[in-house]
Amino acid sequence: MKLKQLILTICLTLCTITMAHAATSASNPRTMAFPPLDFQIPKAERVVLECGMPVYLLVDPELPIVNLTAMVRTGSVYEPAAKAGLAAMTGTVMRSGGAGKLTPEQMDDELEFMASAVESSISSDMGMVSLTSLSRNFNRTLQIFSDVLLRPTFNEKRVDIARKQLIEGLRRQNDDPKEIAGREIGKAIYAGHPLGVVPTIASAGAITRQEMLDFHRRFFRVDNIILAVSGDFDRTTMLKELNKVFGTKPALAPLALPEIPQPLNAFSSEVIYARKDVNQTVIRMGHLGVTKDTPDLYAIRVLDYILGGSFTSRLTTEIRTNQGLAYNADSHFDIGRRFTGTFIAETETKAESTVKAISTIKEIVATMTREPVSEQELKTAREHIINSFMFGFTSPASIVTQRARLEFYNYPPDYLETYRDRIAAVSKEEVLAAARKYLKPDAFKLMVVGDAEKFDLKSFGKIRELDLKQNF
Repeated sequence: MKLKQLILTICLTLCTITMAHAATSASNPRTMAFPPLDFQIPKAERVVLECGMPVYLLVDPELPIVNLTAMVRTGSVYEPAAKAGLAAMTGTVMRSGGAGKLTPEQMDDELEFMASAVESSISSDMGMVSLTSLSRNFNRTLQIFSDVLLRPTFNEKRVDIARKQLIEGLRRQNDDPKEIAGREIGKAIYAGHPLGVVPTIASAGAITRQEMLDFHRRFFRVDNIILAVSGDFDRTTMLKELNKVFGTKPALAPLALPEIPQPLNAFSSEVIYARKDVNQTVIRMGHLGVTKDTPDLYAIRVLDYILGGSFTSRLTTEIRTNQGLAYNADSHFDIGRRFTGTFIAETETKAESTVKAISTIKEIVATMTREPVSEQELKTAREHIINSFMFGFTSPASIVTQRARLEFYNYPPDYLETYRDRIAAVSKEEVLAAARKYLKPDAFKLMVVGDAEKFDLKSFGKIRELDLKQNF
């Protein structure tokens, strides 16, 4: 018995030593090697329905569920400034206010009984109606979906509820300092443009049911919609059902979307302050950025990662790690799809370090325009962007919706297929040139929310103080 125990002990010891040695040599990051990542971009089939509506299809029988999304060329940029909030309310009440022959209560009950979901919304430049359904209930859910999309009734009581909810939200919009900062920096950057207009209590109160009906009828038509369908369905049956629901091409007057100009590229600095009795100061600064059509798009993506788009970025490393001024500091180019986007740098810091945090961020941004990034920064950024590319295709719904969205925003047909190669080809010189062209720290709109009893912003320029007590 003792001999067996001795042999077992020796064997276990030898195994432990062997495994430890193997683990040491295999887990050393300097010696580890991996084959090149080979990721093929998933495809989705594009078909045009009898009514002329494009639809992207991707069959996935893994779960008995179907997802469908409709993208509509509309948005709050098309609403009158005096009726700000009209688009958002329309998007909400399309679903909540009943559609077709169903009252709001009947629709709620039937969808709940089928375990189906139909949702609708309108953002600044897109309207969206979505459906999620068990495969066996898809046909009926599709009928309700099409009614919400094309035949909402805008029940007067639900319109009133939506209006009251919007007004109540406006009354509470100054509770959160981050919300104040985000709203006001956007208004400052897009001043004079529809993207800079936000709802007010007056504009929300002036919106009528008839105006919502008119807004819907103007934009929600079959020649202004793209569909994306994924899940457990038969392709032939699906196309038959979609053609049945949406019909043949209707006799409509030609679609004419209102012409909305691009925001003016008038870079000028401004200091905006909102007094709020809080211990932490909220800081936002930035200016107009770029659109998806800029030839420097890929250099900007790499620049974005190095400057403020990662946990190892220059802003995070200096503001958080080296100086301990804030838990988080980042920046981001929001690439505009229809209209010029923004560049925003942001952080929150204790009141006493407000001025230092602002100055440090501006200096870090300015440094990007003076000298090339390092080889290691460039390598890390390119590898991260390329390797994370696949996470945009995590589900059939995300795959097919992304394909539809690219067409919706008129991206080049080969955008996805060439994206990684173009990122890999970005050089240090191109990053520096992009920084010098698109980063203008001397022309930042600076938005600060906090208690100015503990800091002084005068060194950054003339201060425009907001009155948060007024009804926006």
